[in-house]
Amino acid sequence: MSIRKKSAAVKYMEKLVGENLTFGLLLKSLREGEEMTQIEFAKLLGISSQYLCDIEKGRRFISPKVAAEFAEKLGFSTKHFVRLCLQDMLDRDGLNLIINVDAA
Repeated sequence: MSIRKKSAAVKYMEKLVGENLTFGLLLKSLREGEEMTQIEFAKLLGISSQYLCDIEKGRRFISPKVAAEFAEKLGFSTKHFVRLCLQDMLDRDGLNLIINVDAA
């Protein structure tokens, strides 16, 4: 893991949504893109709909391990899911750093 500037893809996503891309916002975007309810999406992830709602709203944070599990269940890159999860942790703690995750 290293700290670098935001990627062009992240900047583009933030421009689209009008705010910083968070893990919760990513999940919400994926869910809405698939036209799924929180109940349906939560079932797919193996969590409660309330827990999903809390993640989407930024009231709850998940571990990098859970982020990787979600990525696998949804067929996405674990690297990007883990990066956003870790970035949320830094942002929550007020640390003005950018995370970049590289495979070992």
